[in-house]
Amino acid sequence: MDDEATRDRVRALVREVLSKALPENAEVNPASHSYPVQSRFINTVSESPTQPGVTRDESSKGVITEDDVRGMEPGSVLRIAEGARLTPLAADIVSEKRIEIVKRSSGRGSKASKLVAVGADHGGFKMKEELKSLLGELGHRVHDFGTNSEDAVDYPDFAHAVARAVADGTSDVGIIIDGAGVGSAMTANKVPGVRAAACYSVALARNSREHNDANVLTLGSKTVSSAEMREIVIAWLATEMSEERHQKRVAKIEAIERQYQR
Repeated sequence: MDDEATRDRVRALVREVLSKALPENAEVNPASHSYPVQSRFINTVSESPTQPGVTRDESSKGVITEDDVRGMEPGSVLRIAEGARLTPLAADIVSEKRIEIVKRSSGRGSKASKLVAVGADHGGFKMKEELKSLLGELGHRVHDFGTNSEDAVDYPDFAHAVARAVADGTSDVGIIIDGAGVGSAMTANKVPGVRAAACYSVALARNSREHNDANVLTLGSKTVSSAEMREIVIAWLATEMSEERHQKRVAKIEAIERQYQR
């Protein structure tokens, strides 16, 4: 009996202490002696976060039709070529949905200045620094997304950053360097609107631009020398897609990409 009486006194004391600590509208279940738990979680995320507009790249087309913009979300971004025109119906949809138009400079020829997003992992850091000097010599502007040392890092982080800059139109083209160039290309190509090509020769670099309108170049620091890197980059930046037959094929690539976008 003494033990039972002691337990009753303890329960009564606990209830008294907790009742003073709980909000006035908190309910206590006397049968189970359970009490609501007050959360200490602080939500640091805005209730209505501002999401960046989704970007669609139609810069390979000379004419933008209603079919190109009908499925776009309100407030999204449409990237088009500098000389492209919109059909009347497409223009109406763009106006109704308040779609932002970003015009991509044609940038023809090696003398046309571009804003180049660059990135590398630890294996490509040294070559990236050489690349930045080369781009400066060619008259291009550089946005460096890192890395900034030879400390071990993960290449997808930097490939993603460069690809996003190209996709959203804040950079004209991107160049990424890792050990082989393959992993960064795979990562970059996961970003809608990006066409990344891993190139290890001047011929491939020119082909990737002329035939596929590649907007991201990936290089392997272990597969090309510094001299080869310079030749590849110069050729890649100087080449543009020109023939209509190539534009139609790139448009098909973009159409396939849209089928898998949610």
